[in-house]
Amino acid sequence: MKLFISADIEGTAGIVNWNETKPGDQYEYFSGQMTKEVAAACRGAVAGGVSEILVKDAHASARNLDPSAMPREARILRDWTGGPACMMAGMDTTFQAAAMTGYHTCAGSDGNPLAHTMNLGVEKAALNDIPCSEFTLNAMYAAYQKIPVIFLSGDRMICDMAEDLCPGITTVATIQGMNGGSIGMHPEEAAERIYSGMEQAVKKLVKQAKAGKSSDCLISLPEYFILKVRYRDHKKAYTASFYPGAVKTGPKTVVFESDDFMNVLRFVMFCM
Repeated sequence: MKLFISADIEGTAGIVNWNETKPGDQYEYFSGQMTKEVAAACRGAVAGGVSEILVKDAHASARNLDPSAMPREARILRDWTGGPACMMAGMDTTFQAAAMTGYHTCAGSDGNPLAHTMNLGVEKAALNDIPCSEFTLNAMYAAYQKIPVIFLSGDRMICDMAEDLCPGITTVATIQGMNGGSIGMHPEEAAERIYSGMEQAVKKLVKQAKAGKSSDCLISLPEYFILKVRYRDHKKAYTASFYPGAVKTGPKTVVFESDDFMNVLRFVMFCM
């Protein structure tokens, strides 16, 4: 079985400040904890029956993870490919499942001091009138390729949002936002719970496959997509309005519509 893992950092246990997400300050510690959580997810997946793993380092430089900490079954895609798959680059239909670690809630929400969607220039985003997170976009991209998203770790709010979108998913909330602060799970406990949660999620998928059942973690895509983006800067909205099919509906708001989810991801790539 092949598993794809997309790894971010803003949902890592204990993280709370933007300075901790980039070189300097406590970045070395938190990139190390990000690595421990991803490695735990990989080991749990192998224990559950996965034989091959591709990890997409999906934060900032995409050069945050320590490859030497991963099990031999794992490979890491570092840096950015430049395509619309973005945080899911490298995943294709040869994978049986996808998972996400270190994820965070969306722009405009209060579940994480580091909440955002794609970048800090987006004040708020909604897809079909539902708050749009990076998990939302990436889970839908997985569904576009008929791949179930079986596991997620990150802040409490994104775990709740993931369970609403995909009721069968296994989640581990490593951090709880509290206004401008956060309460993080003990780093060792976070790694242990990610390990066991991933193992459980993989075994569940295997059991469903043996029973001839489809995974309950494969979400159904809507037939039509309406992405509404409110930017922090009105100039960015003006620029985005020139993207084919985009319509500026307010000083800082642009709406893009399509019946093809790949078109949505192309808009995101150029305009978010």
